Parts: sequence; structure tokens; C-alpha cells
Amino acid sequence: MRISDVLAKLSYYDYEVLVIDDGSTDDTIEVARRFGVNVVCQRNSGYINAVKTGFAHATGDIFVTIDADGEHNPSDIPRIIKPILENKADVVLGKRNHIPRPSERFLNFITNLRIPLHDTGTGFRAMKRTLALKLNIPGKCICGASVLEYYYLGARVAEAPISIKSVHKPRKIAWGHCLQFLYVIRFLFKKSDSVRSG
Repeated sequence: MRISDVLAKLSYYDYEVLVIDDGSTDDTIEVARRFGVNVVCQRNSGYINAVKTGFAHATGDIFVTIDADGEHNPSDIPRIIKPILENKADVVLGKRNHIPRPSERFLNFITNLRIPLHDTGTGFRAMKRTLALKLNIPGKCICGASVLEYYYLGARVAEAPISIKSVHKPRKIAWGHCLQFLYVIRFLFKKSDSVRSG
């Protein structure tokens, strides 16, 4: 199970670790508890709600989101939190060398019409707690629209290079990007004041 490799690597650091289980049917909960981490369960509420649930339960001043499928390397966490610790950024995106899916690259292109960044769809991110708790996270995934929300909220957005491991992703992710395109376009033309007022 890939989450066990992620948790094993995280165990080398003194981090608070939360696993958000979204109705898994495998041994995710048991594996996570063997590592002594906190598990918060929700029932098939989706990725965005899982992220929000994690924000609601975390207690630190800096939140980091990392995928459980082994794509991300926890050893990159110090690199992506460094700009926040140095007060140079409010949110840092883990920058992949290559964005794998054409649909994700297209969303990245559209988002760059407003804020120029290399990788607006990465799931490996660090952000200040104060920012995280303000977010609505529009859409079905974090691609594009969430970065636009940071921008409209006046957050300082930075990127830091990360290493990734090639893992199998469900094909439905690419189809979900078709719907996400509508959220990105709608959010692209929002006014800052409307975002701040919710």
C-alpha cells in the first residue's frame, strides 16, 4: 500500500500528520493508525472536502497538503515551507518539472492569464493557517481556481521545485478537468471584492 511508504517517510520528521480517509475500502485506516497518526474519516465527500476537513482539524501555523499515492516526496517539505518561514510567501506550490496530463496543462495555461506560475495544479502545497481557513476552494479539484482564489485574496504565491514519482492516476481525473475548466473561467473574471466577501 503506497500510503505506508508516505507515512514511513513522514515519520522521520516532527510534523503533525493527518490522514483524511474519504470512505476507503482498503486498509488505509489501519495502516495510518499503525504509524500513530490521526485519522479523520468522511464518507465519499470528495477531494476538496477532504482538504477542507484537514484544514479544520490541523493545529499548526503552516499546513501542507501531500498526496497519499506516493507521487510526492515528504523530504521536499522543508523546501516548500521555507519561503513561508522566511515571510516571503503566504502559500508555496510544489513545482513539478512536467505537468503530465494535457487537460491539466490547459487549465494551467488559462490560469496563467491572471497569475503567471509554472504549476497551478500541484497537490503538494504549503500555506499559512490564516490563509487556509479563509479558502472556499472552488471547483472539483485544486487545479487553477484555487490559485486564483489565493491571488484575489491578496496572498503572496511562490513556487519551489519538488521531485515526483510516476504513479498511476485514475482516468476520471482528466474528465474532471473538463468540469474544472468552467470553474476556472468563472473564477478568472471574478472581482477581488466578491472573493473576499465569500
